[in-house]
Amino acid sequence: MLENKRPESMARITTKELADKFIAEQLDALRAQIGDKKVLLALSGGVDSSVVAALLIKAIGKQLVCVHVNHGLLRQGEPEQVVRVFRNELDANLIYVDAVDRFLERLVDVTDPEAKRKIIGAEFIAVFAEEAKKLDGIEFLAQGTIYPDILESGGVKSHHNVGGLPQELNFELVEPVRLLFKDEVRVVGKALGLPDEMVFRQPFPGPGLGVRCLGAITRDRLEALRHSDAILREEFAKAGLEGKVWQYFTVVPDFKSTGVKNDVRSFEWPAIIRAVNTVDAMTATIEEIPYAVLHKITDRITKEVPGINRVLYDLTPKPSGTIEWE
Repeated sequence: MLENKRPESMARITTKELADKFIAEQLDALRAQIGDKKVLLALSGGVDSSVVAALLIKAIGKQLVCVHVNHGLLRQGEPEQVVRVFRNELDANLIYVDAVDRFLERLVDVTDPEAKRKIIGAEFIAVFAEEAKKLDGIEFLAQGTIYPDILESGGVKSHHNVGGLPQELNFELVEPVRLLFKDEVRVVGKALGLPDEMVFRQPFPGPGLGVRCLGAITRDRLEALRHSDAILREEFAKAGLEGKVWQYFTVVPDFKSTGVKNDVRSFEWPAIIRAVNTVDAMTATIEEIPYAVLHKITDRITKEVPGINRVLYDLTPKPSGTIEWE
């Protein structure tokens, strides 16, 4: 039975020494739990699933089968990065699934945030189940559940939980980082030797850009979101904010406003910047971005991204807002 409460005696993992101790304990526990069986993992490329993958690769090697589903809602360059890091650098047993059209067709005209989450989650389970049925000898399902997920939802993150698999695929759960906070997961990832680009990658919701492309998702607005987000991340890196700000991204809502581009009136979307700092994701404060950086980002987004004529900055902490918009 998996514990849902972090022991009071459990020290915060803040150093490599503590991380190494945690890793050694988990490797023993994983090998004892799994034996010579196979484990299936939905590998998004985010911090949590990446650390779980690295732990399992170290513990059981090719007994781990990673499935990366590209649902079309990832950030710019992310599918390529997952393949490069895990298949090419870590020699993982990785299955890549291109399901972009499948997901986007299911999301046409869907505006309700919870409906979008359910569709994305259900379609992910369907794709994942299809891949799982092609494999023999799988008895365990690994997940990147972390402690804030348990505290906020009473269990695993609903938006990427694959516990809804068909009954014939009722695997035993493997959740080695379920009692860790996000900052501890990063320390463990660093100790495991994962590249910095993976360890310090920003948290990313299971539905991906689906909850940042507000309202009904369209391919043109999704691309505007992906492009504006890439510019934001590039300019934050140039300004030395990449390691200073915990999470930052753009949001593109489904409404337009009047503007002027090249001396011609335009009627286009705004891009909203969100940048927050937090330790455990339970509360969050707003990062005060220098105006010179904001001006640079605004100039680039409005000039380089088709369909966007305004850039706004979200000043709402958590609470009263959440980190994501949907």
